[in-house]
Formats: sequence, C-alpha cells, structure tokens
Amino acid sequence: MTAASQQALQGLRDLSMLQWYVIPLLAYTFYIYSAQVKKARRSGDWNAVLAGLTIFGMDFVNETVNGWILHFSQRSALWTAPGPTALRTMVGWNIEIMFMFIILGVIYYQTISDDPQEKILGIPNRWFWAIGYSAFCVFVECLLNKGGLLVWEYSFWKLSFGGLWLIFLFGYLHFFVAALIVISLKALRSKITFVSVIYAVAIVMNIYGLGIMGWKY
Repeated sequence: MTAASQQALQGLRDLSMLQWYVIPLLAYTFYIYSAQVKKARRSGDWNAVLAGLTIFGMDFVNETVNGWILHFSQRSALWTAPGPTALRTMVGWNIEIMFMFIILGVIYYQTISDDPQEKILGIPNRWFWAIGYSAFCVFVECLLNKGGLLVWEYSFWKLSFGGLWLIFLFGYLHFFVAALIVISLKALRSKITFVSVIYAVAIVMNIYGLGIMGWKY
C-alpha cells in the first residue's frame, strides 16, 4: 500500500480532528439551501435544491467506489486526500470537499439559463456550463495535486493528457450530466426518485463495505 494511502487511512472519521471553521461552513450551507427551499416553496421549482443534492449524491457514489478500489487493490484508490483536514470521511473525501460538492449543484443551476435552447458559442448553455465547471474543477484538482493535498497514483489517472480526460469525464462531467437529467425531468416525483436512487446506491454500498464487511476506506 502506498505511503499516501496509509496516511489517508489515518484518522478516518475521527471527530477529534474537527476544527471550528466547520461551523461557519455549515451555517453558509444551511443559508444557501434554506434560501433555495424558500424560493421553491413559492415557485414550485425545486430544481436548484435537487441539482445540489444530485451532484453531492454522485460524489458520494464516486468516493465510495474510490474507497472500494483501495480495498480491492490493496495499493491505492484512484485519488487520496492525505493532507490536513478538519475531518477525513473517506480516503479521498474530507469535510472541506463535502461542503464544496453540496453547493456545487446549486451554483450550476444558478448559472444556467432558464431557456434550455439558449446557446453559448454554439453549445447549449446547460452543456456549456457543465463542461466549463468540469474543466475548472479539474484545474483546481491539478493545483491540489501539485500541492500534495490530492494524490493520484495510477498512470491512467494522473496529471497527463490522457489522465486528465478521464478525470474530466468520470471525476466531474457525469455529475453535471446527472444534474441535467434531474432538471429535465418533468414530474417532481420523477426527480425525487432519480435523486433517491443515487443515494440508495451509495448507502447500500457503504452499509455492505463498511458495515457488513468491515472494510477500511
């Protein structure tokens, strides 16, 4: 097992690592969602809230799969986050990353046009921003990787042309595609069902992996 993997396994879900700055981050998150819920109750449009929950849920699934890769390889996950954190929730996930992803979908929804046919540079605006935000997130990951806060171990998932394409497609773009699907669904019940399935997959995987099998990731 790599040194980064061993370090990332230290202090997993250890509440003694918590720092006070988590409290304002939690408050900001509550404020963002309470504002969106208030708007949704007036307008009946829950897309901002559901887009936010969708992208966070997709990241939950991604991080779980990443943890399973560590378990089965006994070498490394695709990415590990061994650096300082206020709470390491999985080997590649921490409380700071979670706060970012819980609001990313809301940010995305607030950016796109109400008109799905509107285009930017000839690209449907919703796809333009999905691609743009995915590319920006990959750029930030490159900075984190250079700073040693985010470690990539495998040659196919690394700071290279081929590796960055995989990170772009399977690290971020499919999150926004899922949000696009939720936004495009007509019935609120269908939207809620779609989001619920995402969380059900992640929860069942973790109940099995962490709870039943006792894997450490």
